[in-house]
Amino acid sequence: MSDQPILIDGSWGEGGGQILRTSLALAGATGQSVRVTGIRSGRPKPGLRPQHLAAVQAAVAVCDGQVRGDRIGSQELTFVPGRPQSGRFHFDIGTAGSTVLVAQTILPVLLAAEGRSEITITGGTHNPLAPCFEYLRDVFAVLASAANVQAYFELTRAGFYPTGGGCLHMAVQGLGSTEMISPVQFVSRGELKHIDGVSAASACLPAHVIERQTRQAIALLAAAGHRATLEEAAFPDAGPGTVVFLRAVFTRTVAGFFALGALGKPAERVATEAAEALLAFVDSSGAIDPFAADQLLTLAALASGPSRLATQKITDHLLTNAEVIRRLTGRTVTIAGEVGDSGMVTVEAI
Repeated sequence: MSDQPILIDGSWGEGGGQILRTSLALAGATGQSVRVTGIRSGRPKPGLRPQHLAAVQAAVAVCDGQVRGDRIGSQELTFVPGRPQSGRFHFDIGTAGSTVLVAQTILPVLLAAEGRSEITITGGTHNPLAPCFEYLRDVFAVLASAANVQAYFELTRAGFYPTGGGCLHMAVQGLGSTEMISPVQFVSRGELKHIDGVSAASACLPAHVIERQTRQAIALLAAAGHRATLEEAAFPDAGPGTVVFLRAVFTRTVAGFFALGALGKPAERVATEAAEALLAFVDSSGAIDPFAADQLLTLAALASGPSRLATQKITDHLLTNAEVIRRLTGRTVTIAGEVGDSGMVTVEAI
């Protein structure tokens, strides 16, 4: 790889933190230096926030890299990766920032390393602007296994936004090289086998909150002709918060959707949001949900063979991620369809 950093404009497209995270992931996994400018320049609080800084520090640690511009508020960062390395690591975001997003940032780097890694990340596990922990474990990990990814996730302690205090554990078996990452083909989903999920809340809330979420979700799914099985859980020391996570399991793929509670938001509304999102997917033609399209695209960018992903919905997030991948890897990424509609994502072979 070239020692000259590839320039990435952090204000492209939706201009959020995903540009930085994808840049860190691909740079660390391939050894290509990267310089990101205009980081989150259009956000109310531009530049690096604690969650983004934690992702930077984690990426540096797992490949023994070097970095300039790693401070809160910085809108420019240069990352010079070293060699991916396995080991035991602990990263503390220090706020309720998403542990899930930090985990997904460093996963591709750890796959390129030799040996097994054990990662502990503290912060938020259930955030409104990031996949929840259950999605990471029960959807992303399942789909990523098709790419030869052996990653295991455990919720040591839940942490709802804005309190945080959660703890996520990740175990990753390194493949020794990105050449061992398999291309992914999710073009059809097959028959719907079952729907399952989780209705949970922090233990400080009344027990009936969990029960009401469960009843509402099951009733809405039943009205649409679907049976569902939901696990109920009360999370200790999680700070006030609730979550309903629903997963649709098909013969060839899985998809997941979730909703979080908030002050003054009825339990029934939380369940309704999650159920309606899942039912919309079931009624669509996509093979994977929009979260998965984003996340699998980064893995597909590292596989040598061609990948195809039929997504329920093309998002600005997906378009931005694809552009970062084109710039950093030189791969041809084609997205057929319009924003807001279903479409096909193709990553051509190297």
